[in-house]
Amino acid sequence: MTRDGEEHHVTSAATRTETDSLGSREVPVDSYWGINTLRAMENFPIASVPIAVYPDLVAALVTVKQAAARANRAIGVLDDERADAIDRAAQEVRDGALRDQFVVDVVQGGAGTSTNMNTNEVLANRALELLGRERGDYAYLHPIDHVNRSQSTNDTYPTSIKIAMIYGVRRLADQLEQLSDAFAERGRAFADVLKVGRTQLQDAVPMTLGQEFTGFAHTIQEDVVQLRRVVPLLGEMNLGATAIGTGITADPLYRDEVRRQLAEASGVDVVTAPDLIEATSDAGSFMTLSGTVKRSAMKLSKICNDLRLLASGPQAGLGEITLPPRQAGSSIMPGKVNPVIPEVVNQIAFAVAGADTTVTMAAEGGQLQLNAFEPIIAHSILQSLQWMARGCATLREHCVIGIEANEAKLAAQVDTNVGVVTALTPYIGYAAAASIAHTALTTSTPISTLVIAAGLMDEHQVHRVLSPARLSGIEMATGAIPVITEAMLQQHARDAAPRPPLA
Repeated sequence: MTRDGEEHHVTSAATRTETDSLGSREVPVDSYWGINTLRAMENFPIASVPIAVYPDLVAALVTVKQAAARANRAIGVLDDERADAIDRAAQEVRDGALRDQFVVDVVQGGAGTSTNMNTNEVLANRALELLGRERGDYAYLHPIDHVNRSQSTNDTYPTSIKIAMIYGVRRLADQLEQLSDAFAERGRAFADVLKVGRTQLQDAVPMTLGQEFTGFAHTIQEDVVQLRRVVPLLGEMNLGATAIGTGITADPLYRDEVRRQLAEASGVDVVTAPDLIEATSDAGSFMTLSGTVKRSAMKLSKICNDLRLLASGPQAGLGEITLPPRQAGSSIMPGKVNPVIPEVVNQIAFAVAGADTTVTMAAEGGQLQLNAFEPIIAHSILQSLQWMARGCATLREHCVIGIEANEAKLAAQVDTNVGVVTALTPYIGYAAAASIAHTALTTSTPISTLVIAAGLMDEHQVHRVLSPARLSGIEMATGAIPVITEAMLQQHARDAAPRPPLA
């Protein structure tokens, strides 16, 4: 059979012959992809990452085709039989079928044409089967004339990758929220566990371990908010723009109809960009998303650095917390257990930072009416979203929920911490406080003992001012530190008022 220079027939060698403008090629008879996909596989053995590695991308690609088929039928440019077959084929892929047929490398030249044609061919051949026809019978249902009707790679591909990214953002935001909740739960568990805070890796003033972990929870929650703010920007699509934004080959009614159909099919609040010429060439939303994901990755990496440092040792390091042991840590040192879960999250963050640089360069590298480098943008961002979501789940499940505090060690550090001398400066002055701190460091004498011995404060005053619980802003009834008295609680309520000189 022939149509517009393309022909199809089945050979005896379990292949079928397909023809395009470059000539004829043999395609496996049982494949749903065709000659364009075959050429793409030969041309781009680059990353060894087929587009099927990104399920969100495959789902988005066929959802866009499904919306297009419905829109084309609604405006009368595609007959019911073919439109319904394409719609059904797309739904099957959305439901998980034929994912192994999406085989082109995600990194490719051609601004995504290979990905678009892989999708067109798979849907065309499955639709043909649903109509009782053989695969490759393009005279009846054609990958371009029917599946790709009213479309160009230049509007369907960026629309698809934006939809996929929105799906990925939703998943990552959900995982970040769960991770934040896990840190918050540990914060509540450690609410009464006092420790020494540190600035520039030097002892500072007291705080609680609960405050530290609650801080982790809050900073992660900030990233959830920032990620969700990017979604409306990604939801601005150029679908209907076709080649460069003018809408050539698409019926004037198509643009609004396909937007409505895509919003319904995808579950995404899709809007048509006000300037389709600009939207077809601009990659700003990709840079915004990539930068936001990088921000989250860097902050999460910093948290993992803190966890590894706080758990260092266990004998010759800080050893303030214990991370759940996940595997033997050394092939030569028996008993060694490494912080492998925070370490892998660190490495995810490094990859995300590199991917963001790639996205930035690719966005800048586009020329005139189209950015040809959207495939590497898609790969970089989708990988970052995927890895970050997995990393958050791994960190939560295999590390955070099982972290324990080494309370005895923390209490001992608080008892001898010179950082509490900071609280003395309003009462005895900076110079006297510095002198006390120096003496405490050189003699290992507790601050309270030195202050009382110097006649600067009496015992009651020392306990009132230097209570670590008071300094950290918590109220404890019992514990390794002095019990907070009613007088101390009253003083705590008056902290905002000017303090009178101590007698």
